[in-house]
Amino acid sequence: MTKRREVISIFVDNQANVLSRVVSLFGRRGFNIDSLTVSATNNPEISRITIVFTGTEQALNQIITQTEKLEVVKEIFTLEKEESVYRELLLVKIRADKNNRAALREIVDIFRGKIIDLSKSSVVVELTGAPEKVEGFMNMVSCYEIIEMCRTGITGIKRGLATPECCQEECDMYTGELFD
Repeated sequence: MTKRREVISIFVDNQANVLSRVVSLFGRRGFNIDSLTVSATNNPEISRITIVFTGTEQALNQIITQTEKLEVVKEIFTLEKEESVYRELLLVKIRADKNNRAALREIVDIFRGKIIDLSKSSVVVELTGAPEKVEGFMNMVSCYEIIEMCRTGITGIKRGLATPECCQEECDMYTGELFD
């Protein structure tokens, strides 16, 4: 059986300990999570968990079936690459001085990143994009000294108007103010 990378989206009740219950289910079944992101949805009672892991078709079916059994899970589905958009955020601090700063800036510009902090000895770069773009950028800057790096992990959403049922309920319109 061939293994492949899977991205699944899980809609759950927005309450304490839900994430630990879902993640521990993966661990108990012997699945290693490659990437994990959690966020609110347009419905304040529902959170979205996006998990990336590597496994066989049988493993995918098994974990989806087991996860669906949790009472806190509203919906779960695979985010197929052809039908979805994936994004990831990278923050990376690179040693830079006056001799290599221009070359680094050129690489950042080619990848449409941003230099968000600059000092005499380093730059901090922000890059958002598909995981392949992030990997490509990291390959290009691998010849420089990476001081520190953090990545958010993959988050994704289906293309088009298809929306999970649990997020279709009437709720207050999002106004852009997260902290009232």
